Parts: sequence; C-alpha cells; structure tokens
Amino acid sequence: MADQFDFDVCVVGGGGHVGFPLAVAFASRGLRVAVYDVNAAVVATIASGRAPFLEPGVHAPLADAIASDRLVATTEREVVRRAEHVVIVVGTPVDQYLSPDPEAVPRVVGELEDLLVAGQLVVLRSTVFPGVTRRVEQLLAGSHPDVDLAFCPERIAEGRAMTELFTLPQLVAARSDRPMQRAAALFGKLTDTVIELAPEEAELAKLFTNSWRYIKFAAANQYYMIANDLGLDFARIRDAMTTDYPRSADLPGAGFAAGPCLFKDTMQLASVTGGAFALGHSAMLVNEGLPDYLVRGMEQRHDLPALTVGILGMAFKAESDDRRSSLSYRLKRVLSFRAGRVLTTDPYVADDSDLLPLERVLSEADLLVIGAPHAVYRDLEPAVPVVDVWNLLGMGSAL
Repeated sequence: MADQFDFDVCVVGGGGHVGFPLAVAFASRGLRVAVYDVNAAVVATIASGRAPFLEPGVHAPLADAIASDRLVATTEREVVRRAEHVVIVVGTPVDQYLSPDPEAVPRVVGELEDLLVAGQLVVLRSTVFPGVTRRVEQLLAGSHPDVDLAFCPERIAEGRAMTELFTLPQLVAARSDRPMQRAAALFGKLTDTVIELAPEEAELAKLFTNSWRYIKFAAANQYYMIANDLGLDFARIRDAMTTDYPRSADLPGAGFAAGPCLFKDTMQLASVTGGAFALGHSAMLVNEGLPDYLVRGMEQRHDLPALTVGILGMAFKAESDDRRSSLSYRLKRVLSFRAGRVLTTDPYVADDSDLLPLERVLSEADLLVIGAPHAVYRDLEPAVPVVDVWNLLGMGSAL
C-alpha cells in the first residue's frame, strides 16, 4: 500500500450484494479495506460483525477482519480519499420503460470527484451500459489525469460469492498498461487467473454472459410450456435429454428466471442495439410471462375464485433472502386478481410483512405453488395439489 493511504481498498456501495462479499474477500487476503455505503443500518450491521443478508461463507472471514481491524464500515464519504484503490459498485437498473440509465455510474463518479487524489486507481465493478467506461475516462481526464481507471465487472452468483470470488477468472480492462497492471495485481490477490480485455470488450463480455443465461432459461421455460400444452411432463423429457448426454447437459430446468441482473442486463443489451436484440426481447416475454402462463393453467384445472392459493418461496432464487425482481411477486399479483385468496411464505425473506408461517399456509391453502425452490420444501408431502414447475418435490412439473 502506498504510504499516503490508510486503506488498500475502499468499496463504494460496499453494503450491497456485490460490494460486501468483495470487501470481505479482499480483507481475507490481508488487505486493509474500507466499506463505504450511504445505508446507515447496513453499515452498522457490518461494523458489528454481522452480514446484512444471506451469503454463505462470509461470516467467519468478516468476524476475523473486524476483529483484526482489517475491515471498517462507514457512512463517511471522506474515507474514499484514504484508499489506494476505489472500487465502485452501484446499481444500474432499467426504468419502467426497460431503458437503462447510462449516467448512473458516471453520476456516482462525479459525486466522488472532490475526494479523488493523485495515485489512486478507480475500478468500476458495476455491470454497465456499453460505453460507460469511456464516459468515465472522459470525465476524469480533465479533472484527475493522475487517477487511473479500470473496469473489472463482477461475475458472482448470489449465494456463491465467497467461493466464486476465489475460483472464477477475473476480467480486467483498462486503456493503458499502468491501470491494467494495477487492476490485475489487485484482483490477482483473489484468483490465479486474470483475463485482460479492452474496456468495451469487458463491458460486452458481462452483458453477453448474463443475457446468454437469461436466453437459456427462456428456452427451458418455452420447452416447458410446449410440453405442458401437449399434456407431457417437461421434467421427464429434460431428464432424458441430459442424462449421460453432454450436448444437452447445459439445458436448465424450467422455473422463474428473475433477480436483479439477468433481465436488467438483457434489456441493457437490447437498448444498445436500438431494440434489435430479438432473442433478448423474446426471452423477456417468455420468462416474464411464465407466472401468467401458470395462472391460466390453474384456471383451466381449478375453480380459482373459490380457492385459497399458497405460494411457497418469495425470494428470487433458492436459499436466498433477496426478493428483488422476484417473479413470485408477479405471480402473487396475478393470482390476487384471479383466486379467492393468496397466502405467501418464505423462510428467508425478512422484509415482507405479508408473509405467513409455512404451517399456516399449508393448513389453509387449497392449492400450492412453489415460487422459490428452497430446499426446506423438498420433503413436503402436501395433501392438496401442487404446481411445481421446478419439479422440486420430484413428482413432475406438469400443471
């Protein structure tokens, strides 16, 4: 660490699902890390040695980092000027018109400009709209020519961050040798494999990755609908396709494809093409339409207005407490209009006052839907019909 800096790394937005595990990972490798976040409650939680959300494997290294004073958390923005490396992790959502905000990251960099000092390396870690790195380069060129800039996109999956940060290759991108070498050295603390790219290549690599996964989920969900409409069980068909047959091994199962990244990043890619990303738009229609498809199927088979429907799992994925962009909530909204009553439950989500204990939902529901395939539901033996697109219960996925 350069002598003039108190910290090796400051993670701006370090209380979130991407920044927080990254900060703990750096601290676990012996770096002195500052977490800067404007959410005072999250900062207080981290400072007390507790994780602000579920992330397996983070508790022990966090406790060790706090105890050894290698990690501090603060809402004081002045901490930014005290770190050699400033890693910026902020949300880059799309709006209600599915349009990205390409100024989201440059705006945050602009807000921090008065805190940047000579010798720092600024690392953009958010998934960004193509061209954002160049936009930030232009922003800093006039005011801070002595500050280096790199783009190193996050690649982790929630729930696996503390494994993947140390095992997945890190993408590192910069316009010149010095910031490239500095960024490679920083992320080389986490993993043995660093892949160097031009900024524009790295921007597209991240968006292509997420949109590719989103399209694969859409293919599985479309296959599910086709099989179901023909009176067949997609889970049995998929099992036959993938068993000991490597060319189909990457076909995912059907289920809600949601969360804060895949949909949003596919729409970012659609926007940069001027609306010409037909595969992305088609994937969006299939994945976002799955809850409506399920409700239409339930209507054909059951007298929904007379029934109480229970949704098991409201997080956007299994074993998560994160309900951002969860399609279980879209399912709830559609069912609330069609069914007599809708009850919801989730063992992990802690910020939804409508959630009920699992036992009550099981005792009062006439029909159940698996919304998020949490493992705790796997051994249930409900006495009422279950819509299980995931085939979590092993009884088939057909409606």
